[in-house]
Order: sequence, then C-alpha cells, then structure tokens
Amino acid sequence: MRPGPRNLITDVEGLSVGNAEDAQVRTGATVLLGARPFTAAVHVMGGAPGTRETDLLAPDRLVQEVDALTLSGGSAFGLDAASGVADGLRAAGRGFDVGGQRVPIVPGAILFDLLNGGDKNWDENPYKRLGRAALIAAGPDFALGTAGAGFGAMTGDLKGGLGSASAVLESGLTVGALVAVNALGRATVGGGAQFWAAPWELTEEFGGLGPATAHPADEEPRPGKQTGAGTGPLRPGSLRPGEATTIAIVATDAALSQAQCQRFATAAHDGMARALVPSHTPFDGDLVFAAATGARALADPLTDTFALGHAAAACLSRAIARAVYEASARPGDLQPTWTARHGRAARGT
Repeated sequence: MRPGPRNLITDVEGLSVGNAEDAQVRTGATVLLGARPFTAAVHVMGGAPGTRETDLLAPDRLVQEVDALTLSGGSAFGLDAASGVADGLRAAGRGFDVGGQRVPIVPGAILFDLLNGGDKNWDENPYKRLGRAALIAAGPDFALGTAGAGFGAMTGDLKGGLGSASAVLESGLTVGALVAVNALGRATVGGGAQFWAAPWELTEEFGGLGPATAHPADEEPRPGKQTGAGTGPLRPGSLRPGEATTIAIVATDAALSQAQCQRFATAAHDGMARALVPSHTPFDGDLVFAAATGARALADPLTDTFALGHAAAACLSRAIARAVYEASARPGDLQPTWTARHGRAARGT
C-alpha cells in the first residue's frame, strides 16, 4: 500500500473536493463531487449524529446513486449546506430525473462548532451559501487543516481540522479518505506529540515521529472538563457532551454495490477508533460515508473487498492525524494547534 500522487481522496479518479469558509462565523463546508453519479452508503457509530438524506442510502431504496456528499459545521443549521450544493448542481443540469425535473441527490452530515468563539448571531444561517461556494471551488487539490468543514473544529485538547489521505493497493484499486475532525477524544497519546494513528503513517505525512514509546498510566476516559495542558487522565477538554462529532467519507474507484459500500464504510470506523481516543461516544455523532465510482471491476470480490476495508480504515486513521497536524492558528482560538504545542522541530522542519 502506498499513497496516491496527491495523498488526497481526489486520487480516486472522477472525484473532486471543494472547501468554503466563513472566518467571522468560524465555520465552513466541504463537498465531495463526482464527475458522474456514484454509489454511496453510510454507517453511523456515534450517539448524536446530524444527517440529511441518509435513509435513501440503504440497499433497498429506489435511488442507487448520489451526485455529491457534504460535510459541514453548524450543527443542524449546517445541513443547509447540501441545499446550496443541490441548487448548484440543478443549475448545471444534474440530478435524478423525475418527470423531466432534475433532483440532485446530496446526502450530508454535520459537526457541532457553534461554541468555538465565532460570531453565530446571524439573521440567516450561512451554510447554503457556503455549500454553493464549496461546489464552485471543487477540484483535485484542496486545503487541509483549518479549512472547509474543519475550519472551526476542535478535539479533546488540540484544534481539529480537515484531513485527507489516499492509498493505491497492489490490485491497482485506489482508496481515499476525507474527514472533518471535531472529536471529544484526543488524536495524540497522553497529550504528547505522537499520534494514535502513527502505526499507519506513510511517508512522514504527519511528522514521522513514530508511535509513543509508552502510553500514559491513566488513559481511562472520564467526563468533565480537562484542567491541565493536555497531560494526565484522558477526559474531554474544551468540548462538552453534545458539542463534538467526527464526520468522514471513504472512497474507491472500485465497482461496489450499495451493500458492499456499506461494509466499506463500516470497516473504515476501525480507523477512526485507532486515531481518536475515545471514539464513537454517546456524545459524538461519528459517521462514515462511503463512495464508489465504479471505474474498476473487482478481480476477486472476496479478496478485493477485504483489502478495501483494511485500506479504508488505514486511510481514515491517517487522514484524522493529518487534520490535526495541519491545523493552523487563528486569532481567537480556544485551543492550541499541534504545531504550537509541540513546536516546528517536532515536525521535522
């Protein structure tokens, strides 16, 4: 397994990604767009999800393909980002044909960033506008860290952000992950520089520090505010119950059914649990979308689907670490970035 040329989800041919942000509101939206409709599925593991049009992703539903997927800040308000994307796609003549009317299919998910210090005193929420802007910006290259749906994201002790990674398998199939990390848990071990995802790192994409040599003696999750600087017992930090959620997309160029896509998404959750501790809590809305463009047939369905699931988990772990690693400081931050806490020397620069 090796990274694709961009080490982004857009290494999956036929996919593009766009970001849009509102710095004053301290939030943003991200869209994954297909050159043509693609098969999609979803699997939810968190206890507090916020979603749009996810019921239609079940294998027994009428519509088997979608036009785009959205990730957004804003809690329930952020679900409107998908409306902006749908408007743009309809104007471009895309969507499911219903008696001559085009209805773009744009499932979406949101994270909670309403208490991150931004100005949320709006008369009309900004997410429809942000969704449309993200669609216009969609392309093969996009920013990581403090960008898109991860612009206002936080974790248990460090700024969160937007992450992505890709892998090319020995079979020639490509897998990618895209994630907005806004977790109750931590991405690093015991408040140190090493990432939980370190065993899965490729090409020093998040510092090349390797795994922690020793885990802290007390890593039992406890409710309540963290009072230290990220060391000691593992407990939620600046986020409180109900204020979290990590939302992700894993994608492949393989030809998968919706049922196979759902298994692909389910396997990817292992990667989230490896990279964020704790994950899938009752207070997070953790979920993973899966997307399959169908460009490459499976040579061996059993072997290939096994390999795709493993790659999805590995890519998602790497993407989560990259989201935190690439976060940049902005005035008014409520949490430090990884770089601010651990220094540029730790990044090998």
